[in-house]
Amino acid sequence: MFQRTGPAAYKNTLENTLKLDEYYGHPHRKYRTIHVAGTNGKGSVSHMLASVLQAAGYKTGLYTSPHLKDFRERIKINGEMMPESSVVDWVSNFITNNELWKIQPSFFELTVAMAFDYFADQEIDVAIMEVGLGGRLDSTNIITPDVSIITNIGLDHTNLLGDTLEKIAGEKGGIIKKDVPVIVGRTQKETAPVFNAKAQEVDTSIYFADQEYNVVYSMLGIDGKQQLHVQKQGEDVFPELRLDLLGQYQHKNISAVLKAVDLLNEKDYKITEQSLREGLATVVSKTGLLGRWQVIGNNPITVCDTGHNEDGIKSIVQQLENTAYKQLHFIFGTVGDKDPGKVLALLPKQAIYYFVKADIARAMDANELANRAKEFGLNGEVYPSVNEAYKNAQLVADKTDMIFVGGSTFVVAEVL
Repeated sequence: MFQRTGPAAYKNTLENTLKLDEYYGHPHRKYRTIHVAGTNGKGSVSHMLASVLQAAGYKTGLYTSPHLKDFRERIKINGEMMPESSVVDWVSNFITNNELWKIQPSFFELTVAMAFDYFADQEIDVAIMEVGLGGRLDSTNIITPDVSIITNIGLDHTNLLGDTLEKIAGEKGGIIKKDVPVIVGRTQKETAPVFNAKAQEVDTSIYFADQEYNVVYSMLGIDGKQQLHVQKQGEDVFPELRLDLLGQYQHKNISAVLKAVDLLNEKDYKITEQSLREGLATVVSKTGLLGRWQVIGNNPITVCDTGHNEDGIKSIVQQLENTAYKQLHFIFGTVGDKDPGKVLALLPKQAIYYFVKADIARAMDANELANRAKEFGLNGEVYPSVNEAYKNAQLVADKTDMIFVGGSTFVVAEVL
């Protein structure tokens, strides 16, 4: 499993994926697809689009990774997880067939094959496929989608994808295909030329969503949802667009979603403004999205977020600065196969830290993390488990304080 062993599970070939696709009869050709890649925001964009398509009446498959609580979060149709019995039957079936096939797929390769096959079996209309890692060599990259989306590029998985934004853009740009329009969520001077060159090479149109749509400001509505004021090329188009995802970083993601809806409607989809509004206002209830600035308690306000790389943490710290509280209690853990220095340098120094090691082999030792954090002026205690740290923070925190849980998807998963 990639999430258990990290880089060791990354494959640099699509050979297994193509074999599995052939053996299962090319299931992904039986429905329409949308492909979503990027460093941050691809999960949010995938869920927002799924919710909009569901509101428009499409039977919508959604493939995402990693999962937080249950493996089946990765494979959903109209927000419903693949049934346990279907997963068990599919795997048993694969084991029997594989006596003849003799493939040794990775956890991710097998999961993608399962999703493709399950979606075909359930006769869905459209599937949103989120890239697992990179793009060019990702198991999802055998589809010919209606639209491809690349949300943004940041430094993450540099040991596998390259150590510059340009190199990473080259890998993620591997999903750009002939005659499939591509949307880039965020214009970045390092990566725009890479994407433009790739689009030109394969002869397809490219759109930079943030040059068309932008959120001028947002307010929190009385219903607890964000109300976004959105302009398109300087003109007001959605003065009050409600969104139930509360992260301010969603302002950057929404432009890619709005541009995608425009392009899908040009390709005979029927997504009305009413469906768009309904879908965005009910993302969580329609798709079951977890861990994106998710409020899990009040008095003290308690929030968890899966943002874990430099780019993601920067957005979280910005929002923490805009949140009212007396004292911040920060439950923090990270993985051991990345240097945490750049993330630690961004974290607020006034917070009380609860250093933890998530219950997976990849996680960084909490004592080691605490020592590294001290170099950046971050102080706190080490706890034997995530949940012990969480219980302790709940005991210590005053009702006017704030508890934040993050640093790693796996830390958030344990609290949820």
